[in-house]
Amino acid sequence: MKRLIVSCFVVGVAFNANAQNYWKKNAGKTAKVIFTSASANEKMVDKGTVKFEKMVQPKETDACIFVDPDFKYQKLIGIGGAITDAAAETLYKLPKNKQKEIIDAYYGKNGLGYTVVRTNMNSCDFSSDSYTYVQDNDTSLKTFNVSHDEKYKIPMIKEAQKAIGENFTFYFSPWSPPAWMKSNKSMLKGGRLENVFYQTWADYYVKFIKEYEKRGINVWGLTVQNEPMATQTWESCIYTAEEEGDFLKNNLGPTLWKNGFKDKKVMIWDHNRDLIYQRATTTLSDPETSKYASGIGYHWYETWNNKTQLFDNLAETQRAFPDKFLAFTEGCKEQFDMSKIYDVKLGELYGRNMLNDFNKGTALWTDWNVLLDETGGPNHVGNFCFAPIIADTKTGEIHYTYEYYYIGHVSKFIKPNAQRIGSSSNRIALTSTTFMNENGQLVTVIMNDSDTDIDANLWIEGMAAKLPAPAHSIQTVIL
Repeated sequence: MKRLIVSCFVVGVAFNANAQNYWKKNAGKTAKVIFTSASANEKMVDKGTVKFEKMVQPKETDACIFVDPDFKYQKLIGIGGAITDAAAETLYKLPKNKQKEIIDAYYGKNGLGYTVVRTNMNSCDFSSDSYTYVQDNDTSLKTFNVSHDEKYKIPMIKEAQKAIGENFTFYFSPWSPPAWMKSNKSMLKGGRLENVFYQTWADYYVKFIKEYEKRGINVWGLTVQNEPMATQTWESCIYTAEEEGDFLKNNLGPTLWKNGFKDKKVMIWDHNRDLIYQRATTTLSDPETSKYASGIGYHWYETWNNKTQLFDNLAETQRAFPDKFLAFTEGCKEQFDMSKIYDVKLGELYGRNMLNDFNKGTALWTDWNVLLDETGGPNHVGNFCFAPIIADTKTGEIHYTYEYYYIGHVSKFIKPNAQRIGSSSNRIALTSTTFMNENGQLVTVIMNDSDTDIDANLWIEGMAAKLPAPAHSIQTVIL
């Protein structure tokens, strides 16, 4: 069988706010190129520079990425991944030097530039067992404590926080209330939150926030419920759009505000793109509900292996609610297979989703587990998955997948508060997005996930740089 190879490269240069004057003064400006290739065994290697030359009117035969800095859209909140029980347990099974390597790989000054951390409130599938923070039937929540999280999760989150610094953005999601609050009397397999426990459950969020902040972990936001339309074999809880709205309007929102947490960013939905428009337009139709919501979260599991993943639903939702940010809160490649951890398709899955998500208005992008072990776990219900970094806890070996590098070619160069800029591609095989960092750097990411090499041009207001876009490659241009 022919071995599948990939290449990806990054380009960079400084850019002034007045684009036309910039080009008049700086014709012939060069851009730095950083290159990653599996066939050459190179990853983010400096390959020198390319030059921008005059190109007044491109022809239809010219493959181009067109960028116009005069058109500005959403600002980036940040990019990151989830520190689950599984990720943290895996980290602390490794030698100290490997633990440091992984923290640095994501959050260190030479790492991927991650600033966002998501975690689970109560257990999820990526926990070694089911747990809550209270004893059964404790409606007053007097027994509430997070000692379970102090063994693995909280230490890892604090390591990430320390490495990230001031841009640290932390939020959490519940997979299920305690079993005794639910209609099916189980944390697993769906069920609904009983109406009589709506207020108790709202108080639970506040308890969680206070306990984490007491430990120095500032909570930026939360989602109301992870995947509220999924009856899973693991922790899950069902809400209709109306039920989620009622809980937010009558319990969760007022309880957060009453306790001084009006600044916390509440995200509704937190499920797939397929129903995002229906959920948002239904849940947020009442202004008294909408005032408590800052964002709309979503996942990618509706059609993960389909290149046309309902991205237009995001754009329609953003148009309907321009005052709410879109947040990709979770995605991963399921059905873990250790023999496929170096498959380029893993990276292309991420590149395809990230670039299209940003083009449709997404402001926050969060991967699922930042780290898993050689089984794709630990996971108490056998739902084993891939992660950007896989650690063999038996040998101590660290495996960096193409997920890691494809995410990195975005997250390492596009910074928090960067603003998306107008751009388009004239080739189906070329997917791209463009952001401008606060320091004036204009960052364009271009991916070719086809089997055909393409000679591309990055065209900006009459100037263009010729950029080879090899088959199965990703590149980033910073101007």
